[in-house]
Amino acid sequence: MNTTILECTKVLHNEMKEWMEHLHQSPELAMQEAETSKFIAEKVKYFGFDVVEGVGKTGIVASMTVGDGGKSIGLRADFDALPIQEVNDLQYKSKVEGKAHLCGHDGHTAMLLGAAKYLSETMNFNGTVRLIFQPGEETMEGGPAMIKDGLFERFPVDAVYGMHNMPGLEIGKFYFYDGEMMAAVDNWEIEIIGKGSHGSMPELGIDPIVCGSSLVMVMVMALQTIVSRNVSPWQNSVISVGAFISGNAGNVVPQNAILRLSIRNMDSKLREMVLNKVCSITKSQAEAFNCHYEIREGILGAVLVNTPENTQWAANVARDIFGEGKVVYPGNPYMGSEDFAFMLQKKPGSYCMLGNGDTFMVHHPNYVFNQDILPLGAAYWVGLTEEYLK
Repeated sequence: MNTTILECTKVLHNEMKEWMEHLHQSPELAMQEAETSKFIAEKVKYFGFDVVEGVGKTGIVASMTVGDGGKSIGLRADFDALPIQEVNDLQYKSKVEGKAHLCGHDGHTAMLLGAAKYLSETMNFNGTVRLIFQPGEETMEGGPAMIKDGLFERFPVDAVYGMHNMPGLEIGKFYFYDGEMMAAVDNWEIEIIGKGSHGSMPELGIDPIVCGSSLVMVMVMALQTIVSRNVSPWQNSVISVGAFISGNAGNVVPQNAILRLSIRNMDSKLREMVLNKVCSITKSQAEAFNCHYEIREGILGAVLVNTPENTQWAANVARDIFGEGKVVYPGNPYMGSEDFAFMLQKKPGSYCMLGNGDTFMVHHPNYVFNQDILPLGAAYWVGLTEEYLK
């Protein structure tokens, strides 16, 4: 077992904590991360990387070439926050009302910055490493935006790697999985359009709340039937109604109601079938209550598919750094979603999970990124780089 890398990244632990805490106190939402991007760019420029800002709006690519090696590797970290009020009592608690880093992207960025400093000081590789700091992961916008802006044409890589912390997994363990690891998400919004009226005369209106309520019940029953009776037990699909918004007064029949759905699938054909079913059920319910409707589909989802060869290789690198007992391969797939999936559509690579321990789940107001794993994530990035570009 090669423990040298981990011993060296542990020296950077306090710096990584400072970077993470700075980012945590100043969260910015997806595709609005101007100050976050500026902070990251200043750090990697100081470390000696060639830095290009504004890739996909607020994204950053920091490149360093050492020696005459022709290979290149991409390492990606996300840096956007969530529109959630943090309730933790931390010394570095978010200073921005209604916004917080409750998914650990501040920690992901700090780990990649730690690896950047280490790599710039040791230069123990032969080739090009590209650090991809990505905005907008929470809205699935940042990955596609950087790709559309010529990410892999302007900054070629032979393979690309990503990582995420995961509550509920044993702290400090790395989890790898071949193939379809994370689901495609489709965040749909359904607007039910009725006819407003006074609450004392509902017969003069068409109540979208009644139609929407019926549709929610159908979502719970009929849409779950889509999964239980149309999808093989060996396939995965999840449909959730996460928001129902309508009206603002008790004596008013509102004009419309909005339902927000999260639809997740692990297979492209399955995804098409489920989405078609959602459309047909919505149409029939709206017609039954004499309402109009509109479906807004949002950004298209993508299944995250790890390249088996790259995943096996990455797991072996992790074993060499941390030991056999700190690597789980194969781990488990997840119904969560990641726009790193779009990068893996363009390049071979792999995405792994790093255990955050027994903490609240990501996106919970009490979630806390475990700072003890900062040196581990940095060491993993360094290990991949030095092994791939040896």
